[in-house]
Amino acid sequence: MKFTQNNLDKIEKVIEEGGYIIRYERGTFQSGYCILQAKRVVVLNKFLQTEGRINTLIDLLPVLKINFDDLTHESQKLYDELMTQEVAK
Repeated sequence: MKFTQNNLDKIEKVIEEGGYIIRYERGTFQSGYCILQAKRVVVLNKFLQTEGRINTLIDLLPVLKINFDDLTHESQKLYDELMTQEVAK
């Protein structure tokens, strides 16, 4: 996957369709992100470049509780592709 703004937008859309809110904030995050499970909010370090944001969101996908049926067909396809990449790692 190329590290473009368009791909970042697609991954963000998958997570948002899964019921999470993505926020970019300033902070001292050890891994570049923080998850507030009770509120279903993902907070990423706003100083991450596009590549870092994409990699962080891809790493987070298996941790997030996303209902596959809530996603649009396009998002389901991307979600499957990303989850397959994660398993292959």
